Amino acid sequence: MAEFRLTAGRSRLARLHQAGCLKLRFPRTQGASAEAVLINSSGGLTGGDRLEVEMSVGAGASLSLTTQACERVYRAASGEARIATSVSVAPDAGFAYLPQETILFDGGALARRLDVDCAASSRVLLVESVVLGRTLMGETVVEGKLTDRWRVRRDGRLVFAEELRLEGPIDALAAEAAGLGGAKAFATVMAQLPEGESLLDTLRDLIGPDGGASAFDGLVVARIVAGSGFLLRKRLIPVLAALSKAPLPLVWSL
Repeated sequence: MAEFRLTAGRSRLARLHQAGCLKLRFPRTQGASAEAVLINSSGGLTGGDRLEVEMSVGAGASLSLTTQACERVYRAASGEARIATSVSVAPDAGFAYLPQETILFDGGALARRLDVDCAASSRVLLVESVVLGRTLMGETVVEGKLTDRWRVRRDGRLVFAEELRLEGPIDALAAEAAGLGGAKAFATVMAQLPEGESLLDTLRDLIGPDGGASAFDGLVVARIVAGSGFLLRKRLIPVLAALSKAPLPLVWSL
């Protein structure tokens, strides 16, 4: 659990509690915004693992939350790994949730949820991206399970809800036209920002034919699919940069 507040013109850590394998590190930044990096010191996830993240961004503060590396979800002998992330974003605050890709290995099972409570005046950028096996290593996810649940509330009102479920023969499901059309990697991006709708044409140009972007109720949502994690990242990074109006955290380029 971490809480950030605006103090003397800069976003600073006000409270921190951490336990188990999940750690937070705070790189030095030049501007007023804070940056936090999540590190899973266990090296990956498998059935029965549980990770919980709770973040709070106070009025006027700004925070970017990312991960040290791609999260790996390995074959589960039984059960599933679970990740729960909840974030509170106060009025006039900014929050960017920018984890690196999740790599699902054959037989892996992951249930993930993201809950965000924000104000109408806050700026929010969220992304989750998934890679189904490491293409360059010749890996294929034949069987597995992935569930992803998003809930975003603005001033207490639900404005975005999504449920993704891939279970069983993932490779076959992903090959279907109504699935991923044969793609091996995909990402969902959501942003709440005043200029969001004016960026639609730019986003669509950056995404190209394998995805799309739309705007509604003060939100921008983009989808991207690609043949590999590398190809996904090539399009995802420019999209995130266009929405954040700032460079991505340094760990994205390491």
